[in-house]
Amino acid sequence: MKFGPVKPDDAVGGVTVHAIRQGSLVLKKGIVIGFAEVAALKQAGVKEIVVARLDKGDVSEDEAAASVAVAVAGQGVNVERAFTGRANLFASEAGVLVVDRDSVDRINRVDEAVTFATLPAFKAVVAGEMVATVKIIPFGVEASLRDAAVAAVGNGRMRVAPFRIKRVGVVSTLLPGLAPKVIEKTLHVTEERLAPTGAHIIAERRVPHDEAALAPAIDELLALGAELVLVFGASAIADRRDVIPAAIEQIGGTVEHFGMPVDPGNLMLIGNVNNRPVLGAPGCARSPKENGFDWILMRLLAGLPVTRTDVTGMGVGGLLMEIVTRPQPRVPVETDGNKKVAAIILAAGRSTRMGGPNKLLAELNGKKLVRIVAEQALASKASPVIVVTGHQGAEVEAALKGLNVKFVHNPAFADGLATSVKAGVGAVPDGTDGAVILLGDMPLIDAKLVDRLLDTFAPDRGSLIVVPVAGGRRGNPVLWSRRFFSELMTLDGDVGARHLIARHMEAVTEIEVQGKSAFLDIDTPEMLSDARKDSLRIGAGGA
Repeated sequence: MKFGPVKPDDAVGGVTVHAIRQGSLVLKKGIVIGFAEVAALKQAGVKEIVVARLDKGDVSEDEAAASVAVAVAGQGVNVERAFTGRANLFASEAGVLVVDRDSVDRINRVDEAVTFATLPAFKAVVAGEMVATVKIIPFGVEASLRDAAVAAVGNGRMRVAPFRIKRVGVVSTLLPGLAPKVIEKTLHVTEERLAPTGAHIIAERRVPHDEAALAPAIDELLALGAELVLVFGASAIADRRDVIPAAIEQIGGTVEHFGMPVDPGNLMLIGNVNNRPVLGAPGCARSPKENGFDWILMRLLAGLPVTRTDVTGMGVGGLLMEIVTRPQPRVPVETDGNKKVAAIILAAGRSTRMGGPNKLLAELNGKKLVRIVAEQALASKASPVIVVTGHQGAEVEAALKGLNVKFVHNPAFADGLATSVKAGVGAVPDGTDGAVILLGDMPLIDAKLVDRLLDTFAPDRGSLIVVPVAGGRRGNPVLWSRRFFSELMTLDGDVGARHLIARHMEAVTEIEVQGKSAFLDIDTPEMLSDARKDSLRIGAGGA
């Protein structure tokens, strides 16, 4: 291929190497120069232009790219028309991308002019998703080089293995303390995980966490036609002799592999019963975030075998994300575990459901609601105590006169609760491990409850979000590790952070509480009246 500067009259048939902009003339890179372009160049006063011109025996960039792409595209892969030296490949159906790394490497080593890039091997893809691209660097290459790249494909054509398994059974084991909502959330996350594959849960069972109960439950789901069974244990699998592997073996199955070098996902168990896979899911499988469970599940749903060699080869690239439940090396040990926790009191709302009066300034047992909450926060181990004001901010500050609290005004309070959360989090001092977020209209929250949250908070042991619960129902306040501050700062509208709790269940610790303390918020005149009639002593009901 010839390459270099020429006069416009000598450029006919050449391809522009650079975009040309001069006066009103615009010629894009890659344009084939004809007589009209020559005239335009002269009229614009262009004296010289750099072009590329194919020699005999050369093929254009588009032809070369298309040839390689067609050669490498296997079952379930379509090739888009090449343009500007690039041919993109797309999945024609949902499935798992199967790539021969040796073939990809051979193509890329033919010559620097030929490049071939793909998505990661065994990635789950959907129809229409781009899975690879062939790019020819120069405007043309020798035909022999193109032929060498095509030959390099060999038997290593990439393909999409379509999802084949459609019927999935789920067993959840139970232990005291495992809330039903955790199982419901797990089922919801699993359905969403399966949806792109066309698979669905045909039946689910909930049994005690013991071998005698689990084994027949797995057997029953297989008899119902489940092509794959997922077992979510109430307790993580600790050994090949633990409950889940023992149950699989009890019904004549085998444990093919336990553990994997992918994090999150280490405690994955792969079993087989009558040629149907049974997976002992790691705890992270309850989360919608990608983890090692996805890597194994998607392959099995596509009917691809997963051998011990496959699993042990997943270590490179197996550290999928920073694990929030682990100590962070960037954080000094003395800061990560010393429980320096601030209290944030949200006191900026407009009390719209009260019909006019500011509920925070209403009195119960002779004290304004917001002062009751502030005094209890100050009596706890939390420090400092930050009060976020907004609506009637001056009046709220006056109600807290004499208390050692830090005020932060939220000018955007009318936009919803999230703005106050962000204002409070933004005011937490550096070096603080976390923050407990209290609502200013919950007068039964007492210092003992706040201290229970702080005592349970253990960043070094993975207890990063602490939530009070009663009968499976989550209440307030909630204690958040600093590790989640960046996510709290993304909240929007008049919603809290409940969805973040669901997203990070592996980091959540629940503490059981009694009575109304974690649930009674005064939203309406009727609720205030009822609270006054009850004549509840502050803190009654306990924590």
